[in-house]
Amino acid sequence: MLSSSRIISRLPRVALHQTVRASGSNPSHINTPDNLPTTYFDFTEENYLRVTRILSKYPSNYKQSGIIPLLDLAQRQAGGWLPLAAMDKVAKIVNVAPMRVYEVATFYTMFNREKVGKYFMQLCGTTPCMICGSEDIKQTIEKHLGIKDGETTSDGLFTLREVECLGACANAPMIQMNDDYYECLTPKTTIELLEACKNGQPPAMGKWGSLPMNGQVSCEGPKGKTSLITVPGHPPLRTDWEKFEKVDPKSVKVHMGYGGYDETEVVEEKS
Repeated sequence: MLSSSRIISRLPRVALHQTVRASGSNPSHINTPDNLPTTYFDFTEENYLRVTRILSKYPSNYKQSGIIPLLDLAQRQAGGWLPLAAMDKVAKIVNVAPMRVYEVATFYTMFNREKVGKYFMQLCGTTPCMICGSEDIKQTIEKHLGIKDGETTSDGLFTLREVECLGACANAPMIQMNDDYYECLTPKTTIELLEACKNGQPPAMGKWGSLPMNGQVSCEGPKGKTSLITVPGHPPLRTDWEKFEKVDPKSVKVHMGYGGYDETEVVEEKS
């Protein structure tokens, strides 16, 4: 049987540059002192309870359906990245060849196979964010931290990676820092956010699970909530159908003014 390192080395190298740019990781495994096929990894006792709960969602003969949530669990335990030993452990738990797990981990950009900083910043650079100033935010981060896209600060606190749309277009520009969304950024509020993280006090999320940095609530806008102030009631049951003219289904297009023709007239003309 092939060893883990030999299997990883056989992963496709097609479009290497594009793959590295998209995922921020080399598609092939690279041995480092803390990431060897022989490096030890095992789930904690607490996380094994989560493993059991995850696998209970799937039939016993389809354990491989739990690969993605198990990889996510392993990544969180490892501090935001997936060492090779963690992927091998997941493969063993779900009873599949290690390659089946490597295929998943190298396909989804949510999995980091290289170490990232304590604060992993994913900066959206797609069109809505770009036209709202994401390049200015990127340059602010790079200048303030002294790193470029894809790099980690020397103290291991911050990693910056530009990514595609994160689905918060209404509050552009924004970044995802670990699991949290910081939105409506300006160069000034970006620096304030970075300094708060340096002090170990990242701003808490707002009531709707994100934090627009301009003081607004969710997507309400600078004037606050201006519509849908009250909870609308349900529409009443209609009882006045009798007053409407009954329509022959065959002539519904004419009745609704679609500019159709009267089929009865065509029949009369042919006769």
